[in-house]
Amino acid sequence: MTGLPIVYYHAASSRSHAASHAPPVCARHERHEKVPILMHLHRSSFAASTPRLRRGLLAASLSLLALSIPVVAEALQVTGLQMPRSFLADPSGEQYFISNVNGDPEVKDNNGFITKLDSAGKLVKLQFIQGGDGETVLHAPQGMAIVNQVLYVADLDALRGFDKTTGRPVVTVSFAHSPNAPTGETTALADVAYDGHGLLYASDTHADTIYRIDTTREHAVSVLVRDAALAGPRGLALHPKTGRLIVVSWNKGKILEVSRDGVITELASNSFFSSRFDNLDGVDFDSFGNMYVSDFTAGKVWRMRPDHKFDVIAEFLPSPADIGVDRKNHLILVPYQDGNAAEMNGLESPIKSDTKKRTFADYGYSFPKPGQESK
Repeated sequence: MTGLPIVYYHAASSRSHAASHAPPVCARHERHEKVPILMHLHRSSFAASTPRLRRGLLAASLSLLALSIPVVAEALQVTGLQMPRSFLADPSGEQYFISNVNGDPEVKDNNGFITKLDSAGKLVKLQFIQGGDGETVLHAPQGMAIVNQVLYVADLDALRGFDKTTGRPVVTVSFAHSPNAPTGETTALADVAYDGHGLLYASDTHADTIYRIDTTREHAVSVLVRDAALAGPRGLALHPKTGRLIVVSWNKGKILEVSRDGVITELASNSFFSSRFDNLDGVDFDSFGNMYVSDFTAGKVWRMRPDHKFDVIAEFLPSPADIGVDRKNHLILVPYQDGNAAEMNGLESPIKSDTKKRTFADYGYSFPKPGQESK
């Protein structure tokens, strides 16, 4: 840490101030016409700092998500989490879910949990689904997907399904003794994605494998592709236009496309002259076809536009894990694994004309109508 302050600039006044207080341990809203513009945060410094300093650094860095966006719609921060791995928006728009490892990510300790937020992003229940609570088994929950009423969670060597309203366990798909599992490899499911037509896809980082689960056939499991070219597959997402499966690589920083018959196409990767990516973790799309990718080690969130041009929309983040996008409200959802927190933030929307001036509406911000202002 260089010791440089975080400076906020408010359009309502010419004053600025340094951020010095950690957020309360709950969901909260903060509105700024502009965002923090300067911070240098190194992961090793963050890990080596005291708990009090870490809370201060996190409070400052949470607002950096919109670093390259001139105007932020509304940033909402959720703290008090325990190693949050994945942040998911329910397609219905009714709620959000955050998976919490709460311990060693490779140990079956049955103490993982799922946090539930309401449609406004406010905390409903920190431990909505809790491993060890009654019949619930949940060790180290990772990526999630929703199919109708069921919330599916990748959990080491099992895919677990829960009723998204009650949290009750409804199905477990075990990979521990599956004939599809590679010999001598420990199954490590990292993410799960739904294609909208009855098929789930699950990534296995250790085995360089993508599984296909047919929810219409008693959750029958098959291998879509097993190939070293996957290089430790982590995040999964379905392209909203083509329906192709997009995979990001942890080991070699690749972004890959996998066809329905398992053919791998490389979309982006590091080269001899460029080391753009480190350890890629999460991937998702907005409704305009922009792809968002989190780099866990580098602390960055990248955007790849439909023309395949890349932008860094946030950096200096403390371990951004399996990100999600709320397409209905045009928000990006980022869990900070080492920061025990998560953030929701508005995304930039494209405009139809280069000459058209941007407005707050381009970022999802709506002002109250005359006469409806809060008093």
